[in-house]
Amino acid sequence: MLEPDLLTFFKALADANRLKIVGLLSQEAYPVEQLAAMLNLRPSTVSHHLSRLAEAGLVSARAEGYYSVYRLEVRALEAMAQRLLSREGLPEVAAGIDRTAYDRKVIADFSAPDGHLKTIPAQHKKLLAILGHIVRSFDSDRRYPEPEVNAILRRFHEDTATLRRELVGAGLMAREAGQYWRVAETSTPSAAGR
Repeated sequence: MLEPDLLTFFKALADANRLKIVGLLSQEAYPVEQLAAMLNLRPSTVSHHLSRLAEAGLVSARAEGYYSVYRLEVRALEAMAQRLLSREGLPEVAAGIDRTAYDRKVIADFSAPDGHLKTIPAQHKKLLAILGHIVRSFDSDRRYPEPEVNAILRRFHEDTATLRRELVGAGLMAREAGQYWRVAETSTPSAAGR
């Protein structure tokens, strides 16, 4: 799940006028009226934009006489950019996402109610999802003779030769002297192909 501060940060910058304000404030501090004149906007509109930027911690105000002068919080901007661009930070953004949803959808789309494939997908990513599903029918710690492999594959599709070839080609199964075995998994095939 995306953290609330990341969403606030991106929402704050998801407006052309707010980006212009950030650009101007990166050079010097300005009061609302001056920003409004430079951007050809009403002061109330600029105040609204500034409040969104302040909510994200990107700008702050200080009183100078009758005016509030706004400045860019450069450290906050740099800290957020560093956090987003760090190797540790980027995966956090995708935490909680169901990475198997695509594979499940492909399997449902290509399977009849009895589990038999309607057709073997031609698109590589979809084929990998189907192959990943099929290979789970094989135990990882045993070798299978070709007739037994064909019997298992026939539950999915009549073209057992294509399925055998694709399983070996995708590195999900190996073959030697008429024996097939499931290759140890390192990652899901469809995730690797994305």
